[in-house]
This record gives sequence, C-alpha cells and structure tokens, in this order.
Amino acid sequence: MFQDLANKKVLIRVDFNVPLDSSQNITDDTRILKALPTILHVLHHGGSVILMSHLGRPLKKLNDDGSIDIQKFSLRYLIPRLSELLERKIQFASDTIGPIAFDKVLNLKAGDVLLLENTRFFAEETNGNLDFSAKLAQLGDLYINDAFGTAHRAHASTTIIAKFFKPEERCFGYLMEKEMVNANKVLNSPDRPFTAILGGAKVGDKIQLIDKLIDFANNILIGGGMSYTFIKAMGGTIGNSLVEDEQLDLALELLAKAKDQNVDLLIPEDTLAAKEFSNNSEAKIFDSFKIDNDSMGLDIGPKAIEKYSQVILNSQTILWNGPLGVFEFDNFSKGTMSIAKAVADATQKGAFSLIGGGDSVSAINQSGLSDQVSFISTGGGALLEYLEGKKLPGIKAIENQDD
Repeated sequence: MFQDLANKKVLIRVDFNVPLDSSQNITDDTRILKALPTILHVLHHGGSVILMSHLGRPLKKLNDDGSIDIQKFSLRYLIPRLSELLERKIQFASDTIGPIAFDKVLNLKAGDVLLLENTRFFAEETNGNLDFSAKLAQLGDLYINDAFGTAHRAHASTTIIAKFFKPEERCFGYLMEKEMVNANKVLNSPDRPFTAILGGAKVGDKIQLIDKLIDFANNILIGGGMSYTFIKAMGGTIGNSLVEDEQLDLALELLAKAKDQNVDLLIPEDTLAAKEFSNNSEAKIFDSFKIDNDSMGLDIGPKAIEKYSQVILNSQTILWNGPLGVFEFDNFSKGTMSIAKAVADATQKGAFSLIGGGDSVSAINQSGLSDQVSFISTGGGALLEYLEGKKLPGIKAIENQDD
C-alpha cells in the first residue's frame, strides 16, 4: 500500500454493489465496511479519495423508453451511510468522467472524498474501452484496486485503467490483499484434511471448480440443487427436483475422477422434499435416491446433516461455496444453517474456513455466525475463478502480467 500520500489524489476502485430496497435504502453494507481500511489509510496519510464503483446492471434493465433508470441505479443513495462511516461530508459527481467530475477533482483537498456516479452507466465500462479508461485515469495521481468482487472482469475501471499508471503508481487495496492471501491458503497450502462444501443450483456453474478441487481436496460435500444431477446420473429417482440433464455424463466423470484420486465426494444420503416450491408446502424426508415423482428436493435431510457435520468437524481447512438447500424458506433452511454451525464450530477448534459466493455469505450472516469463521470473501465469481487457478484480469493489471 502507498505510504507517501500527502496531497495526492487517489482513485480507488471499490465494490459498492450493495443491495438496496424499494426505497433505495442499503440493506447490507458489508461491501462498504470492507472497503473502509483502504479509504481511511489514504485519508490518514494526507491524501484525498476519488471512489468509483458499479451498482447493478443498469444497461440491461433500461426504462421502457430505452433510457437508463438513474433513480434506481444511482450511487448517490450510498452517500448518507458512507458519510456516517467516514465521519465527513461526501462529495458526489453525477457525470463520472464529465466536466462536473473533473471540476470537483480539481478542487479536492487533503481529507476530501468524492464519489463518482455508477461506472456502468457507460457501455464503455464493461467493454473495457481504452478512451473511457484514460479519462477515468486522468482523475487521479494514483490508482488502487480494492474491488475483488469484479477482479475477474476486464472492465475499464477494474483492469484497463491500470495501463495509464506506472507500476509504482498503482497497487492493491487492503481488501484485495486479504482476499488473495486467504484464497491462497486454500489453493496452495491447505492444512489437512481439507473439505470443500459446494452447494447451489447448478453443476454447470462449478464444473471447473469441482474438477480443480478433486486434484487437492480430501473431501467434497455436494448439496443444493446440483446434488440431484449427480443422483440422477447414478441411477436415482429424483422426482421433480432440479436437474441438468445435459450434465449427467459429466457428473459421472467427476465421480469417477474423485474415486480414482481417493477423494471422498459425498452426495446427501437423504433429502427433505415437498410437492411445491413453497415454504408452506408439506415436507417429507426421502432417501435421496428414491424421491416420489410428485416431490422435489429442497434441503438435505437429517442423515446428511449428521454425516456432513462430522466430516467438517474433523477438517483443518474448509471452503464453503453455495447453500445446501432453499435456505430462504425457513422450513428448508435447517441443512444450510446446520452446515454453517459445523463450519463455525470447526473454526473455533482451530480449522481455517473460507466462505465465498453471495448465497453462502448471506447464509452465514443469517446464521449469526459470521464472526466465528476465518474469512468471508466479497467475491462470488471472482473467488471461483481464482480457486480454479485462473489469472484474474484485475489482478494481472496491477501486477503487470501479460499472460
């Protein structure tokens, strides 16, 4: 991190893509809180801060007349909370790279904070446009990338902009550094046994991750909707449960690879199923391989909870990505919440636990155990790609890697 910051104008790419309710109030400020150490470092060392971030996908959700829904996607709604946390007035530029932004930057003084409007109001952001990147770069003397959640995108503000700063003028923020250090603990030097817990809806989204994990994990616990693709591939009857028929052969290949490499890839032994996708639908426990034709699996069952929890408690390194069931429904949240408790208990016993992926983070926060795990990543897709061994564009740009 930069130390000589007196009177420097520092452009920081943060990830303020926070959830807002219908009244534009922040419902979860975790991403803002995670960015504070980097912002405060610059301010405490005599610099001024220019913050840039995206919020949602405004160009994919245009108004009926084809215009951008500025009211819904503006970053100005973050100002009250940001001002409260930083204990100072936050300036706002409504044009991102226009005359208003440049004028406000010109008049910034040490200790000032300026928030630019949503970078994704411009197609040039996601296209990685060179001219747009150059204009953004002109706003600051130095550039810090502290947005791990978007590091897997070669966007203007996350990657291309770094070309316009010399190596000594660009660096990672504290959050980015923490993300990489903690991911590397899992990727490069996990204490064993190492257990990966993978949930969520689709096997297809996590093929590469599962394949990579088989190379170095001891246990892989499968849950959520993706488990039924494995179960059907193995000859089970899954009723109306979620399934990816096009991935059945791949599921068998992954199971075979795991067996060949002595990796214990576990499928839930039993399932809590219902006839409708509803919290109020009557639930019944089935053998996971014998679910009634008119029922769908919505959570792992008690035997799976017990088995999975025991494996987790005997682990020294734990990676958790994806819920084990439809935890948004109280009646089908027991599996996910039980796994959250097992991960927290294992961590308290000395294990290292890394949780990543939006739904996993929501689940651990909902469980009230977020302060009892080792690290909660702010990256969903970025973390998955990093763990798959890919070089993320946002990281390569700072490190000046060409391949």
